[in-house]
Parts: sequence; structure tokens; C-alpha cells
Amino acid sequence: MPTSPKLFSSYSHSRRFVNLRRFIPLFCFLFGLTGFLFGSISFFSANSRTPKCAGSNPLSVSVSWDLNPQSGDGVLGGKERHKVMGFVGIQTGFASAGRRKALRSTWFPSDHQGLLRLEESTGLTFRFVIGKTKDKSKMAALQREIEEYDDFILLDIEEEYSKLPFKTLAFFKAAYALYDSDFYVKADDDIYLRPDRLSLLVARERSHSQTYIGCMKKGPVFTDPKLKWYEPLSPLLGREYFLHAYGPIYALSADVVASLVALRNNSFRMFSNEDVTIGAWMLAMNVNHENELSLCSSDCTSSSIAVWDIPKCSGLCQPEIKMLELHKREECHGGPTTSDR
Repeated sequence: MPTSPKLFSSYSHSRRFVNLRRFIPLFCFLFGLTGFLFGSISFFSANSRTPKCAGSNPLSVSVSWDLNPQSGDGVLGGKERHKVMGFVGIQTGFASAGRRKALRSTWFPSDHQGLLRLEESTGLTFRFVIGKTKDKSKMAALQREIEEYDDFILLDIEEEYSKLPFKTLAFFKAAYALYDSDFYVKADDDIYLRPDRLSLLVARERSHSQTYIGCMKKGPVFTDPKLKWYEPLSPLLGREYFLHAYGPIYALSADVVASLVALRNNSFRMFSNEDVTIGAWMLAMNVNHENELSLCSSDCTSSSIAVWDIPKCSGLCQPEIKMLELHKREECHGGPTTSDR
């Protein structure tokens, strides 16, 4: 049973107080030690959550496609653009996480410092380019991937196959606003690329300031399926054909992209195919066409820049598998594999 407070004398109170005073230093020491340990745990826990490259500027960025980069508004808020020799936008989508994984296991470095080293050695900047979706789970998965790899440009446009021409224009506008580049390269996420050779291609001396580089093919002016009945009559009607680059990879010089970003939206005709759309615009702008067959190699050679399964697939067939198979061959990557670095 608890003792009644009435049984305590003033003497016992004072003696108890004296005994408690002996433990005050010990209490202070234990309190201080506890605080030190708690603070240390909090500090190291916070550090363990920081990115791999703490203190470095983030590489991924969200941009609006409907802006005027020449005015200094929108993307950078008037800040100076990054100067690079070439900007390479790897077009990707929400269903292509496996392709991005394959790329990061081959020629596209998966770590922040590795990507920066590649960019320094080639003079090219590489980013995955993707739009947005209303699917919250997909956006959350993308955000986790961005936090892990930090190698994206996010466009404020719906990511849909039917809107690829709009996405392409959005990409060029955003890339021009972010980077002061000699060339802007559009590439798909299902090709095997040699960045070192692409760098040499971009660095060539050219007499034309408005240049369109790609593996060129002839395509019809009429792309509407309803007009297919014209085909048998085309020799009689004098149906026109024009050169345009295959879609998996092509490059536009800075002057060409500057003209594109100055266009008002919907001022040029959008076709169903993105490569035909860009080709039609290049025809209207009367730019110089540079046919580069090394951008559409069906296998790795001593000169191949981009390898994909032409004409069977618009890119590599089964890219997640084929990408890794190609990278095992020294003639494809020209050096040690990613796992050997």
C-alpha cells in the first residue's frame, strides 16, 4: 500500500532531496547522450535519403510546350540556355519502362555521373522525353523513375500515339528553350545508338545553316487512307513524292528549329505520321536534306550510328531483348560493356 504523505517529517524530506541531488549530474549526462544519439541518427538518416549526387543540379525538368522560347518566358524564366553541340531527345512513353531499362543497361548510362561523363566526352546531351497522363498510378511510377535516374524532360502534353506530331513539335520547342544547340536530334527508345559516332556526324562542317539530317525515303504527299484510290493513277496524274527521314532518328539544325518554335500552333498541317509531318514541314521550309544511311543500319558495322530492324520494324523488333544482344557484341559498342566499366 502507498505510504501516506503525513508520515514524512521535514527531516526525511530534506534528506531525500540531498540524495536526489547526487543523481542530477548523472541525469544531465544521460539526457545529453540521448540527445546526441538522436541527433546523430537523424543526421545520417537524412543523408541516406539524399540523391546519389547531392549538391548537383537536377537534370530532369518539366516544361510547357505552348510557349515562345525566343521571348525568354516560360521554361527558363529568362535564364540563359545551356550551350551544347547537340541535344538528343529519346522519345518514350508510359508503356516503355522496359525499353528504358534496356537502354540504361547498354549505351545510355544509368547513373548521374556516368551520363554527365558521356555528355562531356561527346558534346551531346541526352534525355528521355515523355508527356503526361491522367492515370495517377502511371504518373506516380514515372515520378519514382525520375527520382531514381534523373534523366527526363516532361512535356505538358498528353502522351498518346495519335498525338505524336504534336509531341514532336512540343519536344523541339522545349529543347530549344532549354538548350542552345547546333543540332536537335529526335530519336526513339527502340534503337541502338552509338553516341560517339553521332557526335562526329553532328560536328561536321556544313555550308547550309538550315539542315535536315536523316536516313531519307520517298513518301507520298497524300497520306489520307481515303485517297488510296489515287495510287494506280499516280503515273498519269503526276503524283508528287518528297524526301523525308525515317522516324526512328533524325536531326534538325538550330536555324530550322528556331523557325519551328516561332510558328503559331496549328499554323502547319499535322499528318497522322510524325515523320511525314516533319518531312512536309521541311519541304515547305526548303531546307537542305542530308541523307545519312548510317542512321538506319540493320546491323552493327564500322560506320553504323543507329541500328534498328529496317524495314521489318520501325525500330528494333523486340527491343528489350535485341538491345542487350547487340550490346554484347564489341563491334556494336566499340569498347567495354556497361558491366565492365
